[in-house]
Amino acid sequence: MSINNGGSFIKEAKNHPANFYLIHYSCQSLYDDNEALSPRITSIAITHYATGQTVSFSTHAIAEELHIPREEVRARFDDVERKLLQDFYDFVRDRRDKYWVHWNMRNLTFGFEHLEHRYRVLGGNNAPVIPVERRLNLNDLLADRYGGGYAAHPKLKSLMELNGGMHRDFLSGEEEVQAFRNNEFIRMHNSTLCKVGFFSSVIHKLLRGRLRTASRGLGVGLDRVFESRIAKAIGLIATIITIGVGVWQLWLWI
Repeated sequence: MSINNGGSFIKEAKNHPANFYLIHYSCQSLYDDNEALSPRITSIAITHYATGQTVSFSTHAIAEELHIPREEVRARFDDVERKLLQDFYDFVRDRRDKYWVHWNMRNLTFGFEHLEHRYRVLGGNNAPVIPVERRLNLNDLLADRYGGGYAAHPKLKSLMELNGGMHRDFLSGEEEVQAFRNNEFIRMHNSTLCKVGFFSSVIHKLLRGRLRTASRGLGVGLDRVFESRIAKAIGLIATIITIGVGVWQLWLWI
C-alpha cells in the first residue's frame, strides 16, 4: 500500500501497526564547525510502534563495548561511529520493507542519506538502504491532516508543549551541538530516545483523534469528533437501532 497522505497513514497504522518503525538520531553540528566535512553520528534510536520496544545505538555504549576509556572517545571516534552504524544497518537489513516514520530526515544534511554517507566515509560498504517510498515524514503527515500551521516553529518542540509539555531530556539542535562539544553523549542519547518516544505518543493520539494542535477549522473539529469515543458510541447505538428496526419489520412481514 502506498502512503501519501495523513488519511492513508492513519488507516494503515490502525490496521497494521507492526509494519511501522519510528526513527530519530543525533549528530554533531549541522554547520561547518566540525573537524570532518559532514557531522558525526552520535546516537540512533528506533521504536517498534506496535510493541513499544526500543532499540538504540549510542556513542557511550559502543565505546564501552570496544573498551575505549572515556578520555579517548574523541580520539577514536571513527572506530565508535563505524561500529554504531554497522550495528544500525545490521538491524535495518531485514526490515527494509517496513515503514520508517521520521522527523524531517529528508536529505544529506540531516537524513537517511546522511547516515549512508557517514557509513561510506568510515569504510562501510553495501548499506541496506531503506527505499524512499518506505520513509514517512511525520511532520508532513501532520501538515496534510491539520494544515501547515498545526504547530508554531520549531514544530517538534511546540507540538510537545501542546501535548503534555516538554520532556526533561529534550534537547534542541543548538543544545545537542553544545552537548557534543562537552562530550555529553549520554545526554544526547537520552534526547534522541525521548523524541522517538514522543513520535509514538503523537501517532497514538493521531489515530484516536486526540492530538492537540494549533489548527482551527471545521474540518479539524470533525476529524476529532468522528475519532472520539462519543462518535463510536453513537455509531454503535445507530447499528443496534438499525438491527432492531430490521427485526421488527421482519416480524411484521411474518
